[in-house]
Amino acid sequence: MPADTRPGHREPDGPVPADRVPGAHLADPAPLGLAAFALTTFFLSFVNAGFVPASVEPVVFGLALAYGGAAQFAAGMWEFAKGNTFGATAFTSYGAFWLSFWWLTAHLGGYGIPAGDVGKGVGLYLIAWGIFTAYMTVAATRVSGAVLAVFALLTITFLLLGIGDMTTTEGITKAGGYVGVLTALAAWYASFAGVVAFTFKRAVLPTAPR
Repeated sequence: MPADTRPGHREPDGPVPADRVPGAHLADPAPLGLAAFALTTFFLSFVNAGFVPASVEPVVFGLALAYGGAAQFAAGMWEFAKGNTFGATAFTSYGAFWLSFWWLTAHLGGYGIPAGDVGKGVGLYLIAWGIFTAYMTVAATRVSGAVLAVFALLTITFLLLGIGDMTTTEGITKAGGYVGVLTALAAWYASFAGVVAFTFKRAVLPTAPR
């Protein structure tokens, strides 16, 4: 049985019976969480990058609620059951991000915020998520190269989008969209690697494990 390298995990002095391993009876929720994050991010990033018209952005609301939000939040809860602090913190937080994004964008027009201040508020919201993602990136250095790539790219995405909104600079927002597409592809890759590793019962795709 390979050593568990999750942050904060301490290997026991001797073999641990399977029935005493936290969440041993649960399937790995990480591929689900990564896939839910990837697909929702991919769609919204295409809008931010200008690859599709901004008028189609409401299509992402359903994804943000059901897949990026609810499914990813559930993956976080299962990570708690498995004793994975990193996965639980990441998936629960980003699931909550997508739920808050769904609520914010669907109701922003009714808040009565002056038009000139909307970008400042949304920009600060995104930058704050960038700060959270930055320290999660530090923790991701102990997970795998694939997961580290997701978090590093996501940090850049949040910061670019936040600065773009705060300064109303379309070029910076588009750059955030481009990096967001790369983030989604990296997350899909990590998810795919996890799924095929389970179905083939061996590592098929390299993820640079730590």
